[in-house]
Amino acid sequence: MNTDKLNTNMTNSPIGAPFQPFLAGKARWIRCLYLCVSVFICGFASLSSHAQVPTPQMPLPSPELAKRLKVLESELRCLVCQNETLAESPAGLASDLRREVRSLVEQGKTDAEIKSYLQARYGDFVLYRPPLATKTYLLWFGPFGLLIVAGLSAWWLTRRRVAMPSTTTRVPETDSQQRARQLLESDDRVVEGNHK
Repeated sequence: MNTDKLNTNMTNSPIGAPFQPFLAGKARWIRCLYLCVSVFICGFASLSSHAQVPTPQMPLPSPELAKRLKVLESELRCLVCQNETLAESPAGLASDLRREVRSLVEQGKTDAEIKSYLQARYGDFVLYRPPLATKTYLLWFGPFGLLIVAGLSAWWLTRRRVAMPSTTTRVPETDSQQRARQLLESDDRVVEGNHK
């Protein structure tokens, strides 16, 4: 079917004429939406392709350097995992930090210089064993303080319970409770007599 004939039929028909501006506008919006979505997908795909480019592997270090790196990395904390050393962490940031430590070692820096450089850059948190200083007292002694408070609280509560008088008093039985007890006792005697 010819589209020109369809357009003339739409404009000539009494029902299609009022909808002609709407259809033209709708087609324009659909084309604009299609273009925007296409640009967004292409831009997102190009960004994700750049994000997945692997960093090149560094050549294997000498055995002495590898041992020194392993010791140094085990004394540093992964900034992402927070509960693993730099040597154990599989995080991407840990890999970058290991690469930075290696470049500092290859530049001839000592372990103390490397730790102080990383500590200045990332704070005391980067050290797996932070130094004992006034700002880290809570970190070092907080768990022991909590343990002492919990022990003293448990001791105080148990001592208080032992010292409390028994508040349970025996409630006198009602007539129906006495009758139920008598029936149960008589029933127990009957059962014992049958088993003998």
